[in-house]
Amino acid sequence: MRISRMVGYLLCLMIAFILLPLSSSGEAGHDDTIVYYIPVEQTVERGLEAFLKRGFETAKEQGADHIVLEIHTPGGAVDAANNIARLMSESDIPITAFVNRDAISAGAFIALNADDIVMTPSANMGAAGIIDGAGNAADQKAQSYWLNRMQVAAEQNGREPLYALAMADSSIDLPEYNAPEGTFLTLNAQDALEVGYAEAIAENRQELLTYLGIEDAIEVEMTVSLAEQIARFVTNPIVISVLITIGSLGLMIELFSPGFGVPGILGISSLLLFFFGHMIAGFAGMESILLFGLGIILICIEIFFSGFGIFALLGIGSIVTSFLLASYSTVYMVSSIAIAIVITGIVAIVMFRYFGNVGPWKKMVLQETFSIEEGYISNRSRDDLIGEIGESLTTLRPGGSALIKDEYLDVVTEGRYIEQGRKIKVVKATGSHIVVRELNSNH
Repeated sequence: MRISRMVGYLLCLMIAFILLPLSSSGEAGHDDTIVYYIPVEQTVERGLEAFLKRGFETAKEQGADHIVLEIHTPGGAVDAANNIARLMSESDIPITAFVNRDAISAGAFIALNADDIVMTPSANMGAAGIIDGAGNAADQKAQSYWLNRMQVAAEQNGREPLYALAMADSSIDLPEYNAPEGTFLTLNAQDALEVGYAEAIAENRQELLTYLGIEDAIEVEMTVSLAEQIARFVTNPIVISVLITIGSLGLMIELFSPGFGVPGILGISSLLLFFFGHMIAGFAGMESILLFGLGIILICIEIFFSGFGIFALLGIGSIVTSFLLASYSTVYMVSSIAIAIVITGIVAIVMFRYFGNVGPWKKMVLQETFSIEEGYISNRSRDDLIGEIGESLTTLRPGGSALIKDEYLDVVTEGRYIEQGRKIKVVKATGSHIVVRELNSNH
């Protein structure tokens, strides 16, 4: 009951996070110019994409006249940056990128997709070389694609593509902008203004509005709700691996623990957090959670009511499918599941080796032993019959019945045929297997 109540509180808290309202700095009338400020901060990933999608939709619904993306990011995932660029191109509302600190890598790409770029005096933009998950330069195919995207982003807004290419291609030599061959171009505010990669330099929002010619605009600031902050954190590929690993470890360790304790709570909480974050980000639906719940039920059925492995396989398949459906990247999810399986498998072997006789796990392992001293005999040895004389009660072909020491026994010959009523002698007894020979036999 306590566990159910805790889970209920957690779900209620999650719903409250979802319903957190947007904050604004004023209310607009019908004739007022409305500017929406949307922050583009921290790492560019799919959680940020989901937040910007909500921001653009809200701005359109509220009749915004201008959107300002306040950019301060070190970059991030190429796929998320591409999707954000698509959102920007599909928007009917003019968009200004206000680089108030740094627009690095994917951040520079996002800025280049805006209608205008305005930078603070200390801002920087560039260093957009593409790297893989291990931090090394991406393969030639990925680099070629990214260079094309950077070039198109520059050209579509009338900017000289050379500088966009230099941001992503270290072979381009621009020593006059501190980017000799072998380094990626990073433009400061003055350099960006000089080469046409910034339309203006502004110290703050008010100067930005003055440049845009809407000094008296109503300013509305989109804020990232706590739920969206969680979603952005949870959808990070590294965090996904950690959550799935903690979830599987917690539930596995619970099998070795009496009752339901901390490992189980951590395991369930990690998995709930995974699904919650992916639901907020728009990647997971109820079907993912239902499949996951079904998988847990099937595995429990296998544990407590043996189904010869069928229910376990169906349960594991259901859980893996639920993760894949909730993920924005099959590659990331498969690698995360693989990591979780390896770590959980290693811990399971250790736990089974040293703690296999405790907790619910002991219900799946035979603990009792049956010994002769306790009266359990699986195969009684009849060594006492060796050398005894008896009589064949049936024809032995080579098996049949015999009377030996006033006992009716099943016997077998050494291979010879012995007729009924003949005298026989026990020559061997292995467990219940009694071998006889005809008494007058020469063998």
